[in-house]
Amino acid sequence: MLAIRTGLLLLALLAVPALAAEPGSWSKQAPLPGPRNEAATVAIDGKIYVLGGSAGGDYQLTKNEVYDPATDRWRSLAALPKGMNHVAATVLGGTIYEFGGFTGAQHKGAVDSAFAYDAKSDRWQPLAPLSSPRGSIAVAALDGKIHIVGGRGLDDKTVALHELFDPATGKWTALAPLPSARDHVSLIAAGGKLHAIGGRTATPDTNIDLHEVWDPATDTWQKAAPLLTPVSNAAAAIYKGMILLAGGEGPGQGAAGAFTQAQGYDLAKASWQKLSPLPTGKHGWTGVAIGDKAYFPGGSNTNGSSGATAELMVFSLP
Repeated sequence: MLAIRTGLLLLALLAVPALAAEPGSWSKQAPLPGPRNEAATVAIDGKIYVLGGSAGGDYQLTKNEVYDPATDRWRSLAALPKGMNHVAATVLGGTIYEFGGFTGAQHKGAVDSAFAYDAKSDRWQPLAPLSSPRGSIAVAALDGKIHIVGGRGLDDKTVALHELFDPATGKWTALAPLPSARDHVSLIAAGGKLHAIGGRTATPDTNIDLHEVWDPATDTWQKAAPLLTPVSNAAAAIYKGMILLAGGEGPGQGAAGAFTQAQGYDLAKASWQKLSPLPTGKHGWTGVAIGDKAYFPGGSNTNGSSGATAELMVFSLP
């Protein structure tokens, strides 16, 4: 009888479903030629461009390097006209647009500069500047125009500004500001709207879980499903029908201060889920999706830029 009961118990235990692993996996590909933190990352024609940033005490990197996933190789291109960290960039019509940034450490030396880069001719040209010097802004292209939100200025105060740049006219227009001032926010264009996600109101211990969506039809922001965990300075990319948010910076992460977490917002279900975490914490980076993978170069694995790395982390879902 004891043997029968033991057998039944084993069968019952085997029948209990195992906890599902968080979806996705991380791997590495050819590293950057050198460490980069607080750089901008964009993609054009299947290639990845990494612009500016900081590393090794240099807060005015002018590096412009391109990665080809087909060959797993990097090469250098025409340097940025101005070296900056916490720079923001996006792509529109085959042109890279780069805005703002800091020239010093710890959010010092904000600039109002804006530049356009033609990848075919490997040339930069200046654009009409921002309305005020700002770094750690967020940028996204939508409906043929470019939106910039948040950031912090020369006084180290975060702002709620939302400005629109029209490449056709070279002019700026003010739009409905963020409901709350913050920087290090992730901005993603999806479904004809803008998603402003996370960020901080001051220092890394003021991270917020806000997820707000801007509607161009009404020029208004509306709340959406909040983050599972408040985060700032994370990398974001549109990947397989979701907004993928990886890493970040904030309290509760030990001495390193860099998050290993990854969160995914399903655009169809309007909900967040946990994804497979990073092997090591990262922040101060940006990402792009190409094909069936999302690529995240550089970033720092400690608070600030002292832990800047050259790693190229790659996330994939089956």
